[in-house]
Amino acid sequence: MDTVTIIGAGLAGCEAARVLSAANIPVRLVEMRPVRTTAAHKTDDLAEIVCSNSLGSTVLHTGKGVLLAEMESLGSLVVAAATECSVPAGKSLAVDRELFGRHMTAAIANLPGVELVREECAAVPDQGPVIVATGPLTSDALGESIAALTGRDRLAFFDAIAPIVSAESLDHDVIYAATRYGRGDPDFLNCPFTEEQYEAFIDAILAGEKVPTKEFEQTPYFEGCMPVEVMAERGRRTLAFGPMRPVGLDDPRTGRRPHAVVQLRREDRHGQLYNLVGFQTKLKYGEQKRVFSMIPGLQNAEFVRLGSVHRNTFIAAPALLAPDLSLRSRPDVWFAGQITGVEGYAESAAVGIMAGLAVACRLGDRAFEPPPASSMLGGALGYLRDADPEHFQPMNVNFGLLPPLEKHIKGKRERRDALSLRAREHMQAWIAEHDFAEWLRAAPSAVDAG
Repeated sequence: MDTVTIIGAGLAGCEAARVLSAANIPVRLVEMRPVRTTAAHKTDDLAEIVCSNSLGSTVLHTGKGVLLAEMESLGSLVVAAATECSVPAGKSLAVDRELFGRHMTAAIANLPGVELVREECAAVPDQGPVIVATGPLTSDALGESIAALTGRDRLAFFDAIAPIVSAESLDHDVIYAATRYGRGDPDFLNCPFTEEQYEAFIDAILAGEKVPTKEFEQTPYFEGCMPVEVMAERGRRTLAFGPMRPVGLDDPRTGRRPHAVVQLRREDRHGQLYNLVGFQTKLKYGEQKRVFSMIPGLQNAEFVRLGSVHRNTFIAAPALLAPDLSLRSRPDVWFAGQITGVEGYAESAAVGIMAGLAVACRLGDRAFEPPPASSMLGGALGYLRDADPEHFQPMNVNFGLLPPLEKHIKGKRERRDALSLRAREHMQAWIAEHDFAEWLRAAPSAVDAG
């Protein structure tokens, strides 16, 4: 049996190793720390969490809660460890970072057939099977090797994420559909500003509290991905001549051109999500909700993803990956975790589970079929497959990634409950249909992590 090399022992790499171990496939799990450390990591433990200590809400009418429930049904090592190492956090699954890292390290040490190698992997091996599961702080050398495999223009070293809002929360009495000068189909939604509204909006952006940039997150600002607050600081009219340019976007209800517009671009095939075009930002999350709710038509908007600009490493998955997460140009290399373009701890770990299953299927001469699109994990994988590769940015799980219910249900909470139940039932059916139960059994308990 071929030995699978997994590069990176973070959340995704550990989950992939757990699945392959259960499938009796030998694993060489390569982690560069402590031989080569990063500016963000503080310990030598595997799966060290360096930012928020929360994996997200466990409430089943939230996207994250559904994903965590699906991961539990998939035997997730991360969810099991997080549960054992949890700290009080209301309805969120938050962990004691140090205890969680020690627990994950001990659990991996107990996995049969998994060899943990502490060394830097400076290049993707010439022969597979290989799973690349490195995260935002992928080393420069390995990043260059990945760029050589994927194409330099298909690998990003920082993200520039604009907020996304749900379509059902938009005020269509204010917003209108139009493309500039009426060219082509009116695919964009436009939020029109008066001069007074624009001036107040600029004041709010300039006064908004920003996320401090850590030393290891220093990123270059290119003209095409400038944060909106940086553009506003260049001059009060900069946004009106940039992403908020109203030329050619007359409001059909007034017959006049607005003072400025914010354009919304469709993010998914079902038309449930819209992106605020050109609104990447480093405003704090609370500030984003407050300031961007000032946009006409977005006063009651539900923000399913908030903006960011920070250090990251991810590939243009829709252009590069097959449905089983393998590289189309080199099918013996799979990608897992945040480098695929998912956003969040749970999402990264969940994609690690899928990569492990995909490799196990390939080595066992079995076909791999991703989870149904109606499951939360299936929806996340669908985004990696179907998103526009030219505008691809990382995405967290949310209900907008799922196909609509066959029967419309009134009430947001009731719809979410129905989508949640459908997602979990369809995931369970997928596991049973493909006889994955043995490969998805829970990992052996970790030794006392102290």
